[in-house]
Amino acid sequence: MQTYAIVGKNVPRNDAEAKARGAALYTDDLKLPGMLVGRILRSPVAHARIKHIDVSKALALPGVKCVITGEDTPKVKYGNWRLFPDTQDEYPLAVDKVRFIGDEVAAVAALDADAAAEALDLIEVEYEELPGLFDTGAATQEGAPVIHEYCPNNISVNRKIQYGDIDKGFSESDYIREDTFHVHAVSHAYLEPCSSLAQVDLDGRITLWTSTQTPYIVQCLLASTLGMRENDVRVIKPFVGGGFGGKMELRPFEFCAAFLAKKTGRPVKFTLNREEEFLTGRRRHAMTLHSKVGFKKDGTLMAKDLKIRLDGGAYNAMGPTATFLCGNFGAMLYRYPNYRFLGEHVYTNKPPASAMRGFGAPQSLYATEVQMNMAAEELGIDPVEIRLKNAQVTGDKIPDVATISSCAFKESIQKVAEMSDWKNKRKNLKPGQGIGIGCYSFISGGVFNWFNTQFPFSAAEIRAYADGTVHYLTMASDIGQGSDTVLKQILAEELGLRMEDIRITSADTAMTPQADLGSWGSRVTLMAGNAILDAAKKLKAQLFGAVSARFNLNVIYELECKDGRVQAKGRPEKGVSFGEAVAMVQKANRGEQVVVRGAYTPRDKGLVTPAFSFGAQVAEVEVDQETGVASVKQMWTAHDCGTVINPKSVEGQLNGSIQMGLGYALSEQFVMKDGQTLTTNFLDYKMPSALDMPPSKVVHIDSYEPEGPMGAKEAGEGLVSPTAPAIAHAVHDATGYWCKDLPITPEKILDGMKQNKK
Repeated sequence: MQTYAIVGKNVPRNDAEAKARGAALYTDDLKLPGMLVGRILRSPVAHARIKHIDVSKALALPGVKCVITGEDTPKVKYGNWRLFPDTQDEYPLAVDKVRFIGDEVAAVAALDADAAAEALDLIEVEYEELPGLFDTGAATQEGAPVIHEYCPNNISVNRKIQYGDIDKGFSESDYIREDTFHVHAVSHAYLEPCSSLAQVDLDGRITLWTSTQTPYIVQCLLASTLGMRENDVRVIKPFVGGGFGGKMELRPFEFCAAFLAKKTGRPVKFTLNREEEFLTGRRRHAMTLHSKVGFKKDGTLMAKDLKIRLDGGAYNAMGPTATFLCGNFGAMLYRYPNYRFLGEHVYTNKPPASAMRGFGAPQSLYATEVQMNMAAEELGIDPVEIRLKNAQVTGDKIPDVATISSCAFKESIQKVAEMSDWKNKRKNLKPGQGIGIGCYSFISGGVFNWFNTQFPFSAAEIRAYADGTVHYLTMASDIGQGSDTVLKQILAEELGLRMEDIRITSADTAMTPQADLGSWGSRVTLMAGNAILDAAKKLKAQLFGAVSARFNLNVIYELECKDGRVQAKGRPEKGVSFGEAVAMVQKANRGEQVVVRGAYTPRDKGLVTPAFSFGAQVAEVEVDQETGVASVKQMWTAHDCGTVINPKSVEGQLNGSIQMGLGYALSEQFVMKDGQTLTTNFLDYKMPSALDMPPSKVVHIDSYEPEGPMGAKEAGEGLVSPTAPAIAHAVHDATGYWCKDLPITPEKILDGMKQNKK
């Protein structure tokens, strides 16, 4: 492995001091002169036609400056899947119907929060209530009410994958098992509630400060819904207190802030409260997964037939992508010579589901990994050994899904078994103790251009100065994952500079190069990192040309950027400081500023992603035999993320994934009744805290991804997937109960134990 000066080191994060001091400004911290407070009126019914809205009393209330309904807006539908316009199914404010409890009906702007809240109470809405559909079975029954008129069967997206001969594969199998799994919706539970502040200038242009993962996507869709040109909308991302996929779309309050700012001529800010977040925020998709797998007696996989139905809620959101990815993840990790997938995204009258950390992988891989452990037990094969027998390796090709360019999956399995003392622990378990394994693979950003942009997937601009500093500009969004720091490390390494020599401006659509599709799908390090390297290569070509001319050097083979200098390799005396080299280029170009731009769009290596990460995880669990309470005592993780850019940052991401996986497995769930969300605060929604976190040991497996910047690929998001199946396996080890219906609650464990005794 190559040795680096900055890459691979534990560099403190750019934002650490600002956050520790309380100096970091989030959207709700921002205030502008004359600013109005915005609030949204939401539907109290799950499914209804809007017959009439009377806003006259609200408008007459002192302090209220403007009230809008869907009839006041341009009535433009939007959605992230611009490539297929039919999937764009949302209005910023309801026009014809409401489709879930919490759907946006009207918005007000007032002098203060009290006046805005009182105005909402004065808006009168007449509804013609329609039957509500609260599960995918009811929604797809013949004769069911139609939620969206363009979709008569309420199935908005179908996704099919098939390769090999599925019937032949099962006919040649010695052991076949079929299982149905139900996985539930959960909340992103980011600590910063969503907030947006809009201002209109004298030329009618909009500036929007908003808590988002995708400034460019918000800019495009906001301009569309406002009937404006894209460049007349500026989107700025301040500090963001977590997103996890829940802040990657245009949201109604962003539109309302901008539209009301235009109507009133004054800045308008919307900040949701926690109840609104739980009632209306995007969720991870609940799914029903039916999986049939076939094996030979020795554990060799022969075939897999996977059917998944996604509960999308009232709107598509990022459901089409989730449907697409579920089938891809179903074919990952192991060699399936014969594979078939059918995915259906179904509308229901519940809050919309969308992207959430792992994005289809936690659901799909839960079924995969639990079934793998079930099969290993019934075939009498160690769960580690059955995985090693079937594990994917570098060079494997999955038709219509991916080609794997780097893979240390087997090494991860072997390492986690060694770390956890797997074989000895399994032999010496006491009653109520269990140990389980789960594995994962995940994407490093997507190849498919569903947003239908003409711009590259990521872009970078570097401005170099004669004082030895550079200014790096990018649309890539740091939302708490530390990407600004990692990208500066890549640039500093490539240019031979210190971190303090680099200024970064990010996520401002008026200042940074177009475009970047945002922070989702673990795309930023690979894609923005490659854009940086492309720009740095162009900058180095200019600097090398100037220095080689002075010292009569061979440009291609003999120069390097190192220790703040541009010099002959290994001969610092044959060179100049970085700043002096920049000055030489400027002088040769009559003082023109040295500015270079780079871009990256992945080449077609399959239909999914430029690169996949891999990993394995072991959980040790104790179950109280009287209460059914499962306690996770230890987690071990070994993973392949290519070159590790910042080890501590990666480790932090992995621990964050474990926290999410822990809640998904054991405690987090929405309580719903007839479409009404009853869990609306952190007291009722049981998210694990720091006190609930088990001890965790992590090992990074050395590998190199040829498509990644300096060999790097995804780290952190993929590891949200193996925790739940590893815990489920350990619970089974301890109790004999297999959970096919998440979460694994004490009640389910006790009932499972009783069933096993019969």
